[in-house]
Amino acid sequence: MRIAVDVMGGDYAPVEVIAGAIKWIQENDSQIVMIGQEELIKEELTKYCYDSSRLSIVNAREVIAMDESPATAIRRKRDASIVVASKMVKEKQADALISCGSTGAQMAAAIFILGRMDGVERPPIVAAIPNTSGKKTLLIDVGANVDCKAKQLLQFAILGKAYASFSGNPNPRVALLNNGEEESKGNNLSIETHALLKEQPGLNFVGNIEGRELFGNHCDVVICDGFTGNIVLKTMEGMAMFMARLITMETGQLPSFFNQLDYSKAGGAPLLGVNGVSIVCHGSSRQEAVFNGIRIAAECVTRQMVKLQQEELAKII
Repeated sequence: MRIAVDVMGGDYAPVEVIAGAIKWIQENDSQIVMIGQEELIKEELTKYCYDSSRLSIVNAREVIAMDESPATAIRRKRDASIVVASKMVKEKQADALISCGSTGAQMAAAIFILGRMDGVERPPIVAAIPNTSGKKTLLIDVGANVDCKAKQLLQFAILGKAYASFSGNPNPRVALLNNGEEESKGNNLSIETHALLKEQPGLNFVGNIEGRELFGNHCDVVICDGFTGNIVLKTMEGMAMFMARLITMETGQLPSFFNQLDYSKAGGAPLLGVNGVSIVCHGSSRQEAVFNGIRIAAECVTRQMVKLQQEELAKII
C-alpha cells in the first residue's frame, strides 16, 4: 500500500506532517510518498532514522494557501502538492492521500481530478463526534456544501450509511438535524429532506434530531447542509476549549476524556462520494493527528470504502 502525504499543507507543515509520516513508517509496513518541496523535505528528514526503502519524495514546488480560491488555484497551480497527490491517486500511483491544507482546495482536487461517484452531485465532508455510548456519531456535511437540495442531503445519508457500515455498524440509525423532532418542523429544505429520507427503503431513518441530542446515543449518522454542519462543528470546538479552560483554572488539571473533543488530534475523515480515498485532516494537525490520518487512509483502502459507497448509492430509488 502506498499513501501520498501532502507535506506542505497545514499550520505546522512541513515539520509536524513529516514527523507524523515518519512515525507511521517506523510502526507500519505501508509505503509513504511525501509530496512537496523536495529541498525542505530532505532537510527535515535528516533529523530521523527510518527505513528509506519505504519512503519516496515527489517534488511539488507550489502550495495553495488557505485564502486562495480553491477552483482557481487548482487550475493555475498544476504543481501544487494537493494537485500532485490527487493525480497520483487517480493514476493508481498511490492508494490514498491525506492533507492538512486547504479543505476547499482538497475538495476541488477531488472533484476535478478523482471525480464524483455516479449518483453524487456534491461530495460531503464527514466528522466523527463522541457520544454517550463511547462510540462516534457521524455528522455530514460539515462545510463542503453550504447550499444544498433535498436530494443532495439524501445522497449524504446514503454515503454516511456506507461509511458507518465500513466502521462496523451494518444498520446505522440515520437522523436529520433540525430545530424540532416533529416531522413538520424546520424550513422547506428540512421538510422536503425528511420526506425523501422517510421514503428511502433500506435506510434506517429515525427522524429529526435536535442539536442538544448530538452527544446522546440517539443515532449513528446525522445529516445537515454544510453551512449548518460547519457552525455546529466550530461551536463544539469552541465550547470544548472554553470548558477545558474553566476546568483547568478551577482544578489545575484537565480530565483525560477531553481528548475525545480535541479535533486537532482526531486524524481526519474521508471526503465521501469521490472515486478515491482522500483524507481531510485538521489544519492544526500535529504529529499524532497526521499519524492517525494515515491510519484512517490505510483502513479506508483495506476495507474498500470506495466500493462500499458505490454499492449503497446504486440502491437509491
